[in-house]
Amino acid sequence: MTTQVIFYLLNQRFMEKEERDDIPEEAKQVVYYSLAIGHHVGIVDCFKKLIVCDYDEYQKFVESFPEGEARRKFAGLIKFGEIVIDVSHVNLLAKALDDNKGNFSLLHQQWAETLLDTLASIQREPVMYIMVKRRDNKE
Repeated sequence: MTTQVIFYLLNQRFMEKEERDDIPEEAKQVVYYSLAIGHHVGIVDCFKKLIVCDYDEYQKFVESFPEGEARRKFAGLIKFGEIVIDVSHVNLLAKALDDNKGNFSLLHQQWAETLLDTLASIQREPVMYIMVKRRDNKE
């Protein structure tokens, strides 16, 4: 059995772009909220896979961070099996990823770049978030 870590981004909208442009900002928030609660009722197909990685490699990624809140946040996956990264984590994690670049392997640098780009998107659209899950695959 192998274990993977999957980073999902909740960002899909159910409306066509033309329809979205005509909707007031307050109504757009309702669409995102509907997507956000969807995973609680078994709808997960609105998530986009950002990163799929080996669990052991993820642990090395976490261990590369110095002790502190960012490391604790990423280590939550190891302890609980999943974590959520939302707008309240953007500044903390973006700074930690940027500060830790020198400690990353080439693979981890690629993850960091993907995460930094995604965190910037979340900063612009605060109702978006990342769900990180541990998955055991039976071979």
